[in-house]
Amino acid sequence: QVQLVESGGGLVQAGGSLRLSCAASGRTFSSRAILWFHQAPGKEREFVAAVSLSGLRTYYSDSIKGRFTISRDNAKNAVSLRMNSLKSEDTAVYYCAAYSGTWDTAAFNWRNMESWGQGTQVTVSS
Repeated sequence: QVQLVESGGGLVQAGGSLRLSCAASGRTFSSRAILWFHQAPGKEREFVAAVSLSGLRTYYSDSIKGRFTISRDNAKNAVSLRMNSLKSEDTAVYYCAAYSGTWDTAAFNWRNMESWGQGTQVTVSS
């Protein structure tokens, strides 16, 4: 299994930017798609963005498309999520997750993930 650790969360004003990082350990990192989810209080964990094994394919939820960018560096065992034009509704705990299945956007649900990081809080003030 891949072990994941998120960092980079914090408090930012609406319209601002943050860059989240997901550091991975384990030999299987390069054979796993990596996804970001977020979870607001009282709500279900929701898909945000995904990057394929090679980094060549990405997929985003409609709510953040055009504002967030996911990328990965397999040489550094790292994935990042650049978040621009942040809105108050982006406030949540953000988690990265490893996915071992085939690239199927219909399967990008929290129930199908192999492993998770501990999460990092993002708070956007209006």
